[in-house]
Amino acid sequence: MRPFLHAHAAHADWRSALAQALAQVDAQRSDGDDAPTLGWLYLSDRYAPHAEELLAALQSRWPGVAWVGAVGVGVAANGVEYFDEGALALMLAALPREQFRLFSGVDPLDHPSACVAQVHADPATHDLSDLLGELALRTATGYLFGGLASGRTRCLHIADRVFDGGLSGVAFGPQVALVSRVTQGCQPVGPVRHVSVADRNLIARLDEEPALDCLLRDIGATSDDPRKALSALRQTLVGLSDASADVLARGGQFGPETRVRHLIGIDPERRGIAIGDVAEAGMQLAFCQRSTEAARRDLVRICAEIREELEPAELPLDAGAGATHADVLARASQRIAGAIYVSCAGRGGPHFGAPSAELAIVRHALGDVPLVGFFAAGEIARRHLYGYTGVLTVFATD
Repeated sequence: MRPFLHAHAAHADWRSALAQALAQVDAQRSDGDDAPTLGWLYLSDRYAPHAEELLAALQSRWPGVAWVGAVGVGVAANGVEYFDEGALALMLAALPREQFRLFSGVDPLDHPSACVAQVHADPATHDLSDLLGELALRTATGYLFGGLASGRTRCLHIADRVFDGGLSGVAFGPQVALVSRVTQGCQPVGPVRHVSVADRNLIARLDEEPALDCLLRDIGATSDDPRKALSALRQTLVGLSDASADVLARGGQFGPETRVRHLIGIDPERRGIAIGDVAEAGMQLAFCQRSTEAARRDLVRICAEIREELEPAELPLDAGAGATHADVLARASQRIAGAIYVSCAGRGGPHFGAPSAELAIVRHALGDVPLVGFFAAGEIARRHLYGYTGVLTVFATD
């Protein structure tokens, strides 16, 4: 598999941005290259009113290409983030047509060779978590990756047409080699606890104690000082995991099975708490707060894991213990055909401390590889819907 073609551009007029991107793609093509068959298109929400026109222009330029993508409050490319401006990022791959299939609400996934699936969805879709679970069951591995469209107006997603509502995406067959990882952005502020009594999103007891008492103790607040307690509560989130999950898998940071949810209310009279998800007795829970440093460390970690997985089984003789970071990076980059990064709309440069800082970390860790993505209203990995995370998926050259 050859490296994917990719491009990105920003302009007040979507036609000018598209023209710039097409020129970048043309410059990358060589005589004898296979014709692209699958394309990804990510648009900033400034271009949402023109999504249909933009897709039609791409379909006219490449009539044999199947297109998937979404609208986001920001779009991502290798080392670059675009927020609060009209921008687009696109990527093209020459994959065997029998190794992928688009799906949507009007054309559901029903393909016996589907191994994994990339999903884009409208965040307002009813019973979205259940739909993701059902979709995961239609793949051989049960693994999904992707994110929820985001925008100030229309949250659109693309699968050879523009959709408003529901979900869509592309499923891949066994010959499409990819590696996907989830990076967390929150740091636990207390111990891992077990849900003792819960009624849907209302948790009455943790570790057989009143849930509110556990919460206040873990964040270092008391009901005797309401002002201080309220300030701490506003910064507190909840990391929820299944009973068998390894919650703190890596040095005190959340493992990939933990889903961060909002703390949406407290019940001082019954000493309970309400969270933005359904909790069941036996689940594990840890209170947490957003942390730039934890997010940075975890993003570096998943990039390192991907590099290690892409390392060839047999290294050249000159790639011994004295190999530099640049040597390792070069070898890993040669194995990457393309990458997709979906990050939370609350992350990006504003959270990491500087414009494009998050994507700069990815570029430093993976090298100058084809990469596109967007900033989402929720991230999808495995069969779960996440928040405040990033999902990095890399397609291997073989």
